[in-house]
Amino acid sequence: MKNNKLKIFLWSTAFIFLTAVGAVGGYAAYVTDQVEKTATDSHVELDRGEKSEKRVEVVNPGEDHTSVLFVGIDDSIKRSSDTDGERNALSDALVLATFNDDDKSVKMLSIPRDSYTYIPEVGYEDKITHAHAFGGIDATVETVEEMLNIPVDYYVRLNFTSFTEVVDAMGGIEYDVPFDISEKNSRDMHGAIELEEGYQTLNGEEALALARTRKYDSDLARGQRQMDLIQEMIKQSMTPSTMNQVGDILQSINNNLSTNLSFSQMLAYKEYFFQKQGLTFDKMQLDGEGTYINDIWYYAVEDDSLTDTRDELRAHLEIGEQNLDDDNMNSFAEDGDDEDSM
Repeated sequence: MKNNKLKIFLWSTAFIFLTAVGAVGGYAAYVTDQVEKTATDSHVELDRGEKSEKRVEVVNPGEDHTSVLFVGIDDSIKRSSDTDGERNALSDALVLATFNDDDKSVKMLSIPRDSYTYIPEVGYEDKITHAHAFGGIDATVETVEEMLNIPVDYYVRLNFTSFTEVVDAMGGIEYDVPFDISEKNSRDMHGAIELEEGYQTLNGEEALALARTRKYDSDLARGQRQMDLIQEMIKQSMTPSTMNQVGDILQSINNNLSTNLSFSQMLAYKEYFFQKQGLTFDKMQLDGEGTYINDIWYYAVEDDSLTDTRDELRAHLEIGEQNLDDDNMNSFAEDGDDEDSM
């Protein structure tokens, strides 16, 4: 099984700094202008338009329960025939967030990149990471909707280039490292990152190494650790020192981000940040196990876990069965082609 490089929830940088910093910066014109320009430059609509086919009408993040799919891609894994490096890159991180407007609660689901699921773009089952290679962000959104049977209202796609730059621009992340590690850096130099257990300030390369390593615990534990890092980034992004570096942070994001969220829609999420406890979220994962199909390794999601996850997300969005397309309840094809196309 080949090594998956730079596997981390890098979408968090865009979410934090274009929404959290943008919301706080709404009271400072110079910050707002910078964030708005970045958001405008990064806006790319989905082919379907502004409404999911699983929605009766267009939603508004300031008034409705909404969902956002965060997609991290790695420029180093793209086809040479691709001209822009985005459509055919694999998605190396997928996180689906649902936002309940009534109680301002957030749920975040980590979707393993090797999950074996039906991909509508090609009409057969494959690793969910391949959806982006087959049809870009549109195919990825459609696949996640099919798998979870909920609407994906918005997406945020960020490549891995900017993560270490953003963390460094923040002045590092304060984090309690759970164990000693020796790991590669972003250039795949073995042993380049050495960390000891304990509370410390991590620079960009160190934070990336801690988030990507899987030698010391399980994939599920790593997913939990990554979301813990995200929470720390969110909390520390609200500090005055981070606000002073907003220009450098936005510069590192600017050329590496695409989203169908408008600037005003981003700011509509500000109430989730301005709660007394700040932004918190329930962390969710899909239980399953590794398996081989035609000599190819996949992550087989447990049926009960998938069903429970669907139910929990639909309940959080307050979507009843009558509001969904019953024909799409099964995320796996009845007669799929098992051929691996990548």
